Amino acid sequence: MALASQITGNTEIIQVAEAVAREKGIEREHVIEAIEQAIQVAARKKYGYEQNIKAVIDRKSGETKLTREREVVEEFTVEEQAEESGEDSGSESMAATKETQVLLDIAQRVQPGIKVGEILVEELPPMDIGRVAAQTAKQVITQRVKDAEREKQYEQFKDKKDTIINGSVKSVEYGNVILDVNGTEAVLRRESVLPREIYRPGDRIRAYVVDVSREARGPQVFLSRTHPTFMEKLFAQEVPEIYDGIIEIKAIARDPGSRAKIAVASRDSNIDAKASCIGIRGSRVQAVVNELQGEKIDIIDWSPDPAVFVVNALTPVQVTKVVVEEDERRIEVVVPEDQQSLAIGRRGQNVKLASELSGWYIEILTEDAESSRRQEEFSSLSKLFIEALDVEEIIAHLLVTEGFTSIEEVAYVDVDELAGIEGFDADVAAELQSRAKESLQNQVDDQKAKAKEMGVDDNMFELPGKEGETLDPAIVLKLAEKNVRTRDDLGDLATDEFYELVPKSGLNVEEVNELIMAARAHWFENDE
Repeated sequence: MALASQITGNTEIIQVAEAVAREKGIEREHVIEAIEQAIQVAARKKYGYEQNIKAVIDRKSGETKLTREREVVEEFTVEEQAEESGEDSGSESMAATKETQVLLDIAQRVQPGIKVGEILVEELPPMDIGRVAAQTAKQVITQRVKDAEREKQYEQFKDKKDTIINGSVKSVEYGNVILDVNGTEAVLRRESVLPREIYRPGDRIRAYVVDVSREARGPQVFLSRTHPTFMEKLFAQEVPEIYDGIIEIKAIARDPGSRAKIAVASRDSNIDAKASCIGIRGSRVQAVVNELQGEKIDIIDWSPDPAVFVVNALTPVQVTKVVVEEDERRIEVVVPEDQQSLAIGRRGQNVKLASELSGWYIEILTEDAESSRRQEEFSSLSKLFIEALDVEEIIAHLLVTEGFTSIEEVAYVDVDELAGIEGFDADVAAELQSRAKESLQNQVDDQKAKAKEMGVDDNMFELPGKEGETLDPAIVLKLAEKNVRTRDDLGDLATDEFYELVPKSGLNVEEVNELIMAARAHWFENDE
């Protein structure tokens, strides 16, 4: 940049600024501001670094005007500065003060009427900068131009986040691929490259922009070919109905480079979302598969019903039964014996992707395994009712068959529902409820007794539990087994620590927070 020898010229400065701006593709104003800063640096090198010198270039004529600014004072504040800095009021302090301040009588000779506290602006004579100053100016201009280039690159790329861009491979370093995208470097990290992909300098790549950050050495553009959104964007390019918003991609699950599942739904009942994404003879989905190096893609019809959605996600597996456990977001899928390996997939890939796609934990069972489990559960529940309610086996079997799974359900269900069971009447129902409540009370008494034997304070049972009730003795006993036996012990816990000790407490976050704060309440009684 042959600019150092020209910065004292007039129209030459504007011409050079315009030439640099065109060459670097940046604003002319940025270059002129860089030249102004360079002239200021050179001027301070000549007149003194303590001077408050400013350079202004006329945007039309290119004429450079140098000015010095000093504060008008009654007297120099050397002694005050020396005391604050712990230095003697020597010549250096005096010089520094006189460079930035000017006495009132002297200032009024230059500008009559100026007052203390105002700034005296004095024009300096044109400067013929020396070789060292010129080199300094050149460095400042070069740095400012680079900064402007980086800012321009960042502004260009910040809006490209969440889009697909094309670039050519510049280099490959330790598995990380460096791309040149319109003169800007972008990084495709090793973990963001599809397995078995090998790149060489000059290769063209399409990738998804995950993030763009502003760094000191220029914008950092991070790309990915494994991100689920990359697949979504590719489908939007190949399927006009997705781009237009007629078809919506509801969810994507990927095992990059191997297999993926994508759930789609149509906002127009006349358009088949799945068929549109596949295309004629599979042309649309095949274009995406080719871009992803042969990654197999299952296109799934989305459904708001989790059971239907999971069955669709496991296609082409034949599902004979689905059991949904909403509280645990768990779905039990029963398949024929010869379909189990297909449903699970190699290394569990198929069921894993279906689980990620649906957001539900999926357990695959064969018909025989499901039957055995149901028999075990039936026997276990029957035994529970026989022992807790002191009833005959036939009555216990009837309760299990009707869907009762706990003593609490028997105790607090509407008595008419119990009486409606074939073979039961109102008297039997009332007696069963009475025995169930008595069994629960005995269970509570036993839990309290065990907890007290372990040294639990009585006031632990008075703390708030679920839905306005006192804390379940079963929770108190579980805490006691973990050495939490007093209010102080409980008050020392954080919410996540409580859940680690009692993972199946049945309490939500708000209820746990209320419980812990109630345990701490006595800490503040003395303060009040």
